[in-house]
Amino acid sequence: MLSSGARVVMACRDLQKAEAAAQRVRERAAGVAGAGAVRVLHLDLASLASVRACAKELLRSEPHIHLLINNAGIMACPKMQTADGFEMHMGVNHLGHFLLTCLLLPRIRASAPARIVTVSSLAHVFGDMDFDDLNWEKTNYNPTSAYGRSKLANILFTKELAKRLEGTGVTTYTLHPGAVSTELGRHYDTAYFKGVTWLFNNVAKFFIKTPMQGAQTTIYCAVSEKTANETGFYYSGCSKYMTSRQAQNLELAEKLWKESVKLVGLGDWDPITATETPDIYLHATAVNNGQEKTLMK
Repeated sequence: MLSSGARVVMACRDLQKAEAAAQRVRERAAGVAGAGAVRVLHLDLASLASVRACAKELLRSEPHIHLLINNAGIMACPKMQTADGFEMHMGVNHLGHFLLTCLLLPRIRASAPARIVTVSSLAHVFGDMDFDDLNWEKTNYNPTSAYGRSKLANILFTKELAKRLEGTGVTTYTLHPGAVSTELGRHYDTAYFKGVTWLFNNVAKFFIKTPMQGAQTTIYCAVSEKTANETGFYYSGCSKYMTSRQAQNLELAEKLWKESVKLVGLGDWDPITATETPDIYLHATAVNNGQEKTLMK
């Protein structure tokens, strides 16, 4: 994308790793006529304050946003909470991305044609959507089910977003990248049993994708002309793919949207029709489980 002239923003939690990756991208595009630029911003999806700060900076610095890729995530971590009290998988993998997307939507819509790509997983088949216990306070915690629930949320979010954005020139996509050799499995030993991480790193690595291979379906959804007129679908192996029955439930998708709006504190503001993002949602407060909290001053 950089070689094609795109301006790329990498919003990441670990700035040191992000800057090293950005520098490798710059070096590959060096000498290419018309190449774009890449910059790094801080974004910790486990903190709604960080999400709002990142969105505020993007809206300040970027007059156009043609492509948003929601790719960050965690998997199979022990029972933990985000800074705002959400179960970690749901908070990072869904609610953080949901808030970031909504805050940027007026700019994205104004930049149409535009695309929003959210990375899900085949593991969504292991998840359910228990709105009475999203934080696993009443149910015995299971890291596989918690991860699956957050990945199911990614698909439902994409479906509902596609419905609400119909006719705007903004299309949405979600996908399974495949089993990829990354640091996503860093919590295996604590979530399951000691030695799982070693098995994954030393045995499973021979059967899984490299990061470059794992990125192909994301890239396909982001730039392929074949997907330009498609929206709301789930992909795997650069093709449309079937989901679980729950992931096709449009009523469930709408309910998740409404619940997510409450949890991240967007009130009655509608990012689908708004022409700009109100300053209050970039600075001031959020609602977490019905409690208003001051995030930033």
